[in-house]
Amino acid sequence: MSLRFLSLSGAQIDPVIIGLAALRIRVFRDWPYLYDGDRDYERTYLRVYRDNPRAVVVAAFDGETLVGAATGLPMADADAEFAQAFAHSPHDVSQIFYCAESVLLPDYRGQGAGHRFFELREAHARAHGFGLVAFCSVVRPDDHPARPAAYTPLDGFWRKRGYAPLQGIAAQFSWRDVEQDEDSSKTLQFWMKHL
Repeated sequence: MSLRFLSLSGAQIDPVIIGLAALRIRVFRDWPYLYDGDRDYERTYLRVYRDNPRAVVVAAFDGETLVGAATGLPMADADAEFAQAFAHSPHDVSQIFYCAESVLLPDYRGQGAGHRFFELREAHARAHGFGLVAFCSVVRPDDHPARPAAYTPLDGFWRKRGYAPLQGIAAQFSWRDVEQDEDSSKTLQFWMKHL
């Protein structure tokens, strides 16, 4: 399968918002996110990218079908919980570009899309003058009952791309897990790379 990638900003994001909302709900339902998503919330949330001129959505298409996407925006413009994680660190939030979500349907994994998502977001960050790129990953206990036996963390992939975990820098963010009645707080570990 050959994928086509587009870096979208501003109004260019509008045509993919509904598809991206559906992808986020579908992909993040799996381990380790276990996110019980809501389409109305997702569509509202994703408008943040459309309305920010320095944000990007990297969309992956198989033909005309959206099968994956990755998002990014300046850390200073992200949810307050993410910027707050850097409050007592030596890093200047205004210099950090935040790579937010990456979602890809299972049939398309292992073919280089993850690398392309990072390459295009990093290029976007450079073009907007950012010297640092960061993302965060959800932390779940190894003995969590929903953890698949064959699960392999993505740490090795991220390290090969030049990212390293930032000791002591994590965000707390809440969402509702699958088969739960209410939101609960999750720890999200930050990783960073110098461009």
